[in-house]
Amino acid sequence: MAKKYGIVIDTQRCIGCFSCSVSCKAHNNIPNDVWWHKVITVGGEDNDTPAGKYPNLSMSYTPFRCMHCENPVCVEACPTGATWKDEETGIVMQNSEICIGCKSCITACPYEGARTFLEKEPEFLVDFPVGDIDAPKHLVNTVGKCTMCYNRIEKGREPGCVEGCTASACFFGDLNDPESVVSKKIASREWFQLQPEAGTTPQVYYLK
Repeated sequence: MAKKYGIVIDTQRCIGCFSCSVSCKAHNNIPNDVWWHKVITVGGEDNDTPAGKYPNLSMSYTPFRCMHCENPVCVEACPTGATWKDEETGIVMQNSEICIGCKSCITACPYEGARTFLEKEPEFLVDFPVGDIDAPKHLVNTVGKCTMCYNRIEKGREPGCVEGCTASACFFGDLNDPESVVSKKIASREWFQLQPEAGTTPQVYYLK
């Protein structure tokens, strides 16, 4: 049976520290002002602000990236095959070397911000790559996105966001394996997915 890799996030454990975002950025050598992995505050209008009035306040965090959908509309929209679904893992991939920058995938994707367009030559905080040696290439006028750290998974490692989570709130594994940590997590708790009405069947689960 083919694998179906997914991510499970425990929203009760997530503290909004952005370690997952920073780890993703470092491992993938992502340019300045570009984030493939974000953390959204569920609360007030600004980051780290609660909703409501004291003492009735509420705030939580939603880590956000490509959802690696089972039915990815971005794949159908891409005219060059630069974005595709790997049938052996279920990961939605992106190849910047054959991307023509038409942004069709961005328009089609229901998860705003999951894909980024590199409008100028990439700039970095330091003058040398800091990520994994086989990190994805970043080319001007192309689309980039989370690849679930496919290059790391091939070597038996976890995605950077999972490895970098300081609160042990993020889990990775094969959703087709009932004994995997992700399968056990979603079987033991109530969960939700983002925008299920889009019909894309995302492979990122959020534990309530």
